[in-house]
Amino acid sequence: MTTPHSQVLFLCTGNYYRSRFAEYLFNHHAPDYALPWRAFSRGLAIELLKDDAGPLSPHTRHGLALREIPIEPIRAPLALTEQDLATARHIVALKQTEHRPLLHSRFPDWVERVEYWQVDDIEDAHPNEALPQIEAAVLALLQRLSDG
Repeated sequence: MTTPHSQVLFLCTGNYYRSRFAEYLFNHHAPDYALPWRAFSRGLAIELLKDDAGPLSPHTRHGLALREIPIEPIRAPLALTEQDLATARHIVALKQTEHRPLLHSRFPDWVERVEYWQVDDIEDAHPNEALPQIEAAVLALLQRLSDG
């Protein structure tokens, strides 16, 4: 993955809901901050997704539609690789208690290089709570990056 942009990598478990919302939101708003950054997202354990889940959470689709953020083209969830980690200039995992152990078991050299947020998955937080949390955190990250 080569690009003239610096890249931020958003991680969640399935690369289906939270990290994808963060990715689309970041990429939509980055030009407003005049940042040469692009986001991409990956999952730490996409094998846990149900076979019939589809390419993108309906909650992510709905949250982005409410914000008038386009989502085409839609791709399938992607598993995290070592190359993804190496490509990213900044890495964010959406939930420390959920993702730190997965990183530790699969990519132990990267555990301390990740910024951890505290956004619960669908079982523990309704999208009406989780998506605004992600939105606020993404906008704060954009501001931090803009401030240098």
